[in-house]
Amino acid sequence: MDYIIKLAFVLMIFIYSWFFQIQNQEWDMLRSMLKDANNIAVHDASQELNESARAQGRLIIEPAEAFAAFRQSLQANLGLDDGLSPLAGSRLQAQVKIVKFDIVDQSSGVTFPFLYEDSNYGITKYIQGPSVIAVIETAHPVLISRAKVQEAIIVPAVQEYKMNK
Repeated sequence: MDYIIKLAFVLMIFIYSWFFQIQNQEWDMLRSMLKDANNIAVHDASQELNESARAQGRLIIEPAEAFAAFRQSLQANLGLDDGLSPLAGSRLQAQVKIVKFDIVDQSSGVTFPFLYEDSNYGITKYIQGPSVIAVIETAHPVLISRAKVQEAIIVPAVQEYKMNK
């Protein structure tokens, strides 16, 4: 009987470890997917330039159009609906939130290179030209419920134009 109890205990530890590993792999995969989608989305957003300012040699990003392009790109690349909740068949299980969307361009009155800092999301970067900075988050995948609540997956991305000297 003692042997069976020990074997059951070892089996429980093995199964718990196995689920914990699967949960961590799922986290890695989701974070990578979110990072790729965020990089593509900030790139798409940075393409929304004010053409009349561009004709004068200034790079000004249109905020409303940039945000719309960013949001549309996230929806297309992550399989999300208009509320940024996952559609059927999406790899995601929770809603994606846009927690930061920032544009730094020549209309801001900054001179480049510019040190952009946001301590809330751990972003510190010298940006060389007009940029779009975005941070998205989603809930951590949970396969094993624990007393400690897992922190959300938070993914920053920066897309910048590098000015020629």
